[in-house]
Amino acid sequence: MFMPEFKRFLITSALPYANGPIHIGHLAGVYVPADIYVRYLRMNDKDVLFIGGSDEHGVPITIKAMREGVSPQKIVDRYHELIKKSFEEFGISFDIYSRTSHKIHHETASAFFRKMYDNGQFIEKVSSQYYDEATGHFLADRYITGTCPHCGYENAYGDQCEKCGTSLNATDLINPKSVLSGNSPVLKETRHWFLPLDQYEDWLRKWILEGHKDDWKSNVYGQCKSWIDQGLQPRAVTRDLDWGVKVPVEGADGKVLYVWFDAPIGYISATRELTPDWEKYWKDPETKLVHFIGKDNIVFHCIIFPCMLKAEGTYILPDNVPANEFLNLENEKISTSRNWAVWLNEYLEDFPGKQDVLRYVLTANAPETKDNDFTWKDFQAKNNNELVAIFGNFINRTLVLTQKFFDGKVPACGDFLPVDLETMETMKGFPEKISASLEQYRFREALGEMMNLARLGNKYLTDSEPWKIFKDQPDRVGTILYISLMICAELSILSAPFLPFTAEKIRKMLNLPLLKWKDASHPDWLKSGDEIHNSGLLFEKVEDSQIEAQINKLMETKKINEKAAAKGIPLKPEITFDDFSGMDIRSGTILEAEKLPKTKKLLKLKIDTGIDVRTVVSGIAEFFEPADIIGKKVSVLVNLAPRTLKGIESKGMILMAENADGKLFFVSPETGAENGSTIK
Repeated sequence: MFMPEFKRFLITSALPYANGPIHIGHLAGVYVPADIYVRYLRMNDKDVLFIGGSDEHGVPITIKAMREGVSPQKIVDRYHELIKKSFEEFGISFDIYSRTSHKIHHETASAFFRKMYDNGQFIEKVSSQYYDEATGHFLADRYITGTCPHCGYENAYGDQCEKCGTSLNATDLINPKSVLSGNSPVLKETRHWFLPLDQYEDWLRKWILEGHKDDWKSNVYGQCKSWIDQGLQPRAVTRDLDWGVKVPVEGADGKVLYVWFDAPIGYISATRELTPDWEKYWKDPETKLVHFIGKDNIVFHCIIFPCMLKAEGTYILPDNVPANEFLNLENEKISTSRNWAVWLNEYLEDFPGKQDVLRYVLTANAPETKDNDFTWKDFQAKNNNELVAIFGNFINRTLVLTQKFFDGKVPACGDFLPVDLETMETMKGFPEKISASLEQYRFREALGEMMNLARLGNKYLTDSEPWKIFKDQPDRVGTILYISLMICAELSILSAPFLPFTAEKIRKMLNLPLLKWKDASHPDWLKSGDEIHNSGLLFEKVEDSQIEAQINKLMETKKINEKAAAKGIPLKPEITFDDFSGMDIRSGTILEAEKLPKTKKLLKLKIDTGIDVRTVVSGIAEFFEPADIIGKKVSVLVNLAPRTLKGIESKGMILMAENADGKLFFVSPETGAENGSTIK
């Protein structure tokens, strides 16, 4: 159980950008594990606050506003309410869900910066920053994209590569482009304030690399070690923008606090908003601070924010930062920009009353140590084969049999057989097992143990076969169902952090009071004669038609993305008129066509070009039958250097157009164009 030195717990979850809905990647990476942990703490009577809120100052918000032609405030107002409502319906049990546009946040962030500024803890310097000459803007990190120098991903941002997770400076990017205009930006001098991370390097080595080597997750520790070992550099904490918390010093017109300086202070301002006793949660060493985040936020929560807290001087530091890896969708990376996601608000509409099913699947597939994948087929299988067939089946069978044989009342318990004693001894061990896993942030493991308790109950009931022996051994059946009901009651407690809606249903079915975690180790709250209620099935099967509808929705998204990608194919390098005029393109007619043996794509064509009859080998066999294209008018590049393909000399190339779906079309001259006519 928990170490006694902590009097209270402060749990934060990453602030989502208020520029779109919440998707399953957010839930699996941050909010479901955080909620499980908080619910467990509350069931142990811990003094705990669970802090959440919307990050409303990020550049993605200003980009969204720019594209929609509205103000950033309209964007954040729209999505903050949507996100907050979705979290509430899904059962994420924040003590407060605030927003960084609140006055109290601006005041808190400004005061934090000002204290550090007055204490001389920033470096003020003029540096070169990318500037878009076409729009007249200095470009914040997310206004710049380019090729990641580490993994080669072509759409990395100026502060981070979303593919490999490496934190970047905008000047690290290869071939940078402005998001505003698409132009290549230029470097221009501007003045900013920097947090000298290099001055904290020795302290970070001691605090993280020595102090948290054994208790932080390996992915978190490893990323921190890599950053520190590479050598830390000063990092700018202000930006040239007009949306955000204004820099509270003279001469800083047109500048705001960098979102990654501003946003984590949102945890502090939200706590201030929630309670006048906020300081005991942020400044008392007897408080345990835990940040739940995704892996793309590790550096900010483990290095930058702790350095800020250390520099300010009065705040506690995080005890743990149990960051998860990424969740993929149907074997592809979740992408907000490509709409490749399962959105929480849409899920709640499509699967009403099934919040716990998604919570269960996301926890069972949680990307705790490596990226993991969500598929709709697996969602269906986990619901039907585990929640319905194991968990729900055990509860339902127990209550139905109790109703049938004992009029819905808890039966008297008779003498125990060895199998009864063994079962009860085993069930007593589950609270401690699950606690141990939860306190080490191993939520998949904890969920598995909870399901093992349901499996224990199912096996005990199936092996005992009370329906077969009631006529001759009613007292024995009473004992079997009494023990089965004890397991049901224990499940109502131990499932509560994971499946809160389901746990509440079971509690009401069993007519139980609100119980604490410790009560699961002493299942003596059901008494002989207590009335129970069978209120129907806990879970329903997910039908094939429901899954097909979700998969079809994704496939439609994929088609739209492919079409958009085809339209957005980047231009090839610029050529001169002389380059173009050097190509001799002629009108021709296909005289013969045959498929080359042992190939899938190649057709051997004989084409009358008006200047000769020549052989051209073309990779169009998957799209056209040879007989169908004889007599077809085509455009032929006739002065292309010959190539030998499958032993055949190909002299030229026919021109084709390709759709987003990969389908090919002939680029044909108008009817009446004679063979040999030049195409210009």
